[in-house]
Amino acid sequence: MSDTTPDRALRAFRSHDSLDEPDTDGTVRVTSTPFDATVAATDDTDGRIEFTVTVRVPTLSTVTDGEVAEVVEDGWADTFRRRVENIGAVTAGDQDLTPQVDRDGEELVVTACLSDLDHDRGANDAVAVVDYAEGTYVQGVIPGYDYTAPVAGLIDAARAAGGG
Repeated sequence: MSDTTPDRALRAFRSHDSLDEPDTDGTVRVTSTPFDATVAATDDTDGRIEFTVTVRVPTLSTVTDGEVAEVVEDGWADTFRRRVENIGAVTAGDQDLTPQVDRDGEELVVTACLSDLDHDRGANDAVAVVDYAEGTYVQGVIPGYDYTAPVAGLIDAARAAGGG
C-alpha cells in the first residue's frame, strides 16, 4: 500500500463493493467492469481527497472478428471521446469533471480527477465515472460486427437487462 494514499481513502476503498483491495502502489482495481479500471487517491487541499480514475477500453477493431475500416475505427473513437467528455452530472458530489481520452496503441484511456471532503462519496463518484465510461462504450457499439470478449458479454448483459 502506498504511503501517500490517505487512510480515509483506504477505508472507503475497502468498504466499497466495486473496489478491490488496494495494490502496493495505492491504486485499487474497479471490479464492476470487465475493463481495466483503477482509482488512486491522494491528499488534496483543505482536507479534500483527490481521486484519479483511469479506465482502459479496447478499440473497436480489437474486439471484433473481422476487419474494421480505419475510417470507422477513427469515427467510433472520436464519438466515444466526445461522449465521455460530455460526462455531465453522474456524481453525487459537486464535481467539475473534465475527463480526458487518449489513444494508447489498441486502447483508449479515459482519465478523470475529482476531489471531495467525503471519502466515501468520493469513492462512489469514482466508480460512477467508471460505470459511465463503460455505459458510453456499450452505447457506441456498432451493430453488424461479431464482437469478442469483453464486449460480447457486455452486449449480452445489456440485452438481458432490457428483456430482449
